Amino acid sequence: MVGPFVFFDHMGPLDLPAGIDRSLDVRPHPHIGLSTISYLFSGELMHRDSLGYAQAVRPREVNWMTAGSGITHSERLERARAHGDRLHGIQAWVALPDGQEEIAPSFSHHTADDLPQWADAGVTGRLIAGSAYGLRAKVDTLSPLFYAHLDMAPGAAAEIPNGHRERALYVASGAVEMDGERYEAGRMLVLGRAASRVRAIDQSTVMLLGGEPVGERFVYWNFVSSSRDRLAEAAADWKAGRMSLPVADDAEFIPLPEESARPSPALS
Repeated sequence: MVGPFVFFDHMGPLDLPAGIDRSLDVRPHPHIGLSTISYLFSGELMHRDSLGYAQAVRPREVNWMTAGSGITHSERLERARAHGDRLHGIQAWVALPDGQEEIAPSFSHHTADDLPQWADAGVTGRLIAGSAYGLRAKVDTLSPLFYAHLDMAPGAAAEIPNGHRERALYVASGAVEMDGERYEAGRMLVLGRAASRVRAIDQSTVMLLGGEPVGERFVYWNFVSSSRDRLAEAAADWKAGRMSLPVADDAEFIPLPEESARPSPALS
């Protein structure tokens, strides 16, 4: 974990021709105890959930889904199937803080107007969630955090926000330098308190993230909780069909993995 961030999935870049098979879609599946942050550099995903929301996420927009006590959703490649597409983005999970893990599920969509932008000396930035650089995104969060997207020209340098106990940097594309070391795309750097600047070696896309710790968490499949028993309960509910499927997308689903519902070692 870095602050409340507990999962970080870099999707693509992937070129998808028109007419792709539906087997590439992410079929309906459940979550508890977390918020998902879907953010794309290119392409489009179609979200549908058990609250009745149907919302495409497009580049430099945010789909923020809070699972709380339980939600199901699907992510379909409908644009790619119709027209072809280049899918590239990141989905992050944020663990919910103590006392709010079982809140009512919710969903919100945020266009670029809700995500503060800036440009300076070869760096173009966008604040996806939380507060940093003296800015605040119009995305409701349940614990102190920050999440930012930087596009950096070769040789450009950027400050890494302070003010949060835990911070990390992810190189989504290109290559960067920190403290005399080179880091290529695909590297996640968990930063100490002294780290303050990053410099792009090539044209680079960098994600900055962090926040205040929310305490020990366990993960099993798509479920996050401070309680192992709660994970087992969620797994049993899904296996027994006790969680409603997304509205207008209830004809199929992803079954519970065959292995026993055994959570990961504690994350903190």
